[in-house]
Amino acid sequence: MRAGFFSPLPPAPTGVADYAEALLGALKPLVHVEAGDESADVCLYHLGNNALHAPIYRRALARPGLVVLHDAVLHHFLLGSLDEAGYVREFVYNYGDWMEERARALWRGRARSAAEAEYFAYPMLKRIAETSLGIVVHNPSAAEMVRAHAPRARIYEIPHLLLPMREPDDWAVARLRSELGLPQTAFVFGVFGHLRESKRIPAVLRAWERIRGAAPARLLIAGECVSRDLERALAGPLRQPGVIRTGHLEAEAFALHMSLADACINLRYPAAGETSGIAIRAMQLGRPVLLSRSPETERLPDSACVRIDSGPVEEEMLAALMLWLAAHPADARLIGRCARDYVREHHAPERVASLYAAALSGCYHQQHS
Repeated sequence: MRAGFFSPLPPAPTGVADYAEALLGALKPLVHVEAGDESADVCLYHLGNNALHAPIYRRALARPGLVVLHDAVLHHFLLGSLDEAGYVREFVYNYGDWMEERARALWRGRARSAAEAEYFAYPMLKRIAETSLGIVVHNPSAAEMVRAHAPRARIYEIPHLLLPMREPDDWAVARLRSELGLPQTAFVFGVFGHLRESKRIPAVLRAWERIRGAAPARLLIAGECVSRDLERALAGPLRQPGVIRTGHLEAEAFALHMSLADACINLRYPAAGETSGIAIRAMQLGRPVLLSRSPETERLPDSACVRIDSGPVEEEMLAALMLWLAAHPADARLIGRCARDYVREHHAPERVASLYAAALSGCYHQQHS
């Protein structure tokens, strides 16, 4: 069996590219797999929620194979890749003729789609889920979204791959701390990756404002804003005392800054059925991660993360738990150790690659039976 592998790869500016590169390397000892092999016996397609995946989406529909949904809500991808008529047709295909006016209203309001929960309530998965030989998801929430759109779809829930990441030496972290002017006793909270509305950055900054004078702590915000509107909205709050701001970080600097952080904040609301690769990386480094409580994160044991309720209590709960971690760093380190042990066992590349190999084999035999 030969497998074709279709995904953005580095240096494409998406976390899916890093994931795909690591998975491709982990698969090669198990499967004859090549990137871009159009004549392969079975194909593996990676789909995410940006325009880089448009040709892969079209290819996956034209020649069905095994599809990895890095985002189980493809609504925003389709909003960005279709015109109004095509979008309305696709929405109606997913949800019925009686939803045509709802589709037109959503199209008119699409400028608000990154923040409004209604756009996340319509994943628009029916076409790809019904067509594909199999669908890979990383958590139970994504599996349920697929099942709701295509009850007969063959679903494989496979843990998010643990990406290779070398922990920087202690001296390098200490030097960065000194360069940033951080006191040795300061507890550093870190937010990493593309800064988008669903990562709750305004709520994080308001929580920080609540606690900044009550504990020796700092807040590191590392990443680029995905929209100018969000960047303008954050301009003032990002200038408050105790906030350290960086832009996009390349791999080595990313690992260094994440190692500097004593805890990682990785909220998601509304969620899109995704499992955060950044959260998995932070856990790999032994850092406690503050996560939104959701079906996307329910596989993680309570001992290995800190859960934050979304909704009216989010900001207050986040502030209280940040204050607790900053005041009790030994507790933070214990949660981090549990997190590291968990992901190294359940998200190990060898284990994940073997599950992908089995899924590809299942799809191959399905289309040749």
